[in-house]
Amino acid sequence: MEPMTDANFTRPGAVDLSSLTDAAPTGGSYVTSVTEASFNDLAGKSMQHPVVVEFFSPRDPNGQQVSAALAELINAAQGRFLLGRVDVDAEPRLAQALGVQAVPTVVALIGGQMAPLFQGTKSREEISAVLDQIAQLAVGNGMTGRAQPVGGAPAGNGDAEQQPVANPRFAKADAALQAGDFAQAVREFDELLKETPHDAEVVAGRAQSALLERSATFNPAEIVERAAAQPDDVAAQLDAADLEVINGRYEEAFDRLLGLAAESDEEQRDAIRVRLLELFEVVGRAEKVVLKARRRLASVLF
Repeated sequence: MEPMTDANFTRPGAVDLSSLTDAAPTGGSYVTSVTEASFNDLAGKSMQHPVVVEFFSPRDPNGQQVSAALAELINAAQGRFLLGRVDVDAEPRLAQALGVQAVPTVVALIGGQMAPLFQGTKSREEISAVLDQIAQLAVGNGMTGRAQPVGGAPAGNGDAEQQPVANPRFAKADAALQAGDFAQAVREFDELLKETPHDAEVVAGRAQSALLERSATFNPAEIVERAAAQPDDVAAQLDAADLEVINGRYEEAFDRLLGLAAESDEEQRDAIRVRLLELFEVVGRAEKVVLKARRRLASVLF
């Protein structure tokens, strides 16, 4: 798994995965216009996180649905992807060089390599499924970076948002994360928890680092297949829930584990409870989906 960068941190001491909890909304956009001059820079970003490139023409009315769906889904993902839009009328040489023959055409850039996704119109649901596949592929290749907003905040937000200053308390954990040593990051957060056991930032940082450590060797296709074939296997279902959280499918992950907990013995139920509580911290304890799942967990346990 590649080393983490400063762009992967949601707050001091906590780290984002490609499909983990969204950062607090900033009003920024993850959609950018791409020219021949800027394409190489965009491709470079694909070494850290998936980049989706849409080739479109403003003269094509049928492509507007695809453009709107892509922008909505990618902005909602809050950094799991970056969308680059190429106007083929304005950039014909770039489109020709990349072999674009029709619009809309959508491709992915992962690790500097281009992979075709689809050509022609697609429904929002179909596009969402394609993006999920990209996220799984990225995780399977150890890519856990997070895109930064490329557009400004909406009008009326006042001064530009300032970046938070790193807390020196988390320096050792941050260094371990940046080095890709997620096991060491977990140990550093454990040390911090001895000092401040109820510090929400430390608890969340520890949970996210542990998920990074577990997912470092994930093979998404194998995890999905094993979970489907072994619905009563707790380890298989825990891995599947981790993968779903990584891909931003929080409710599905929680439903999976809550359903399993209701049918498990006491020892298995406790292991599921521990994992759920950790994933609640990853997603964010104040999130609606977490509050709902926490209530369901209480009813299962008591």
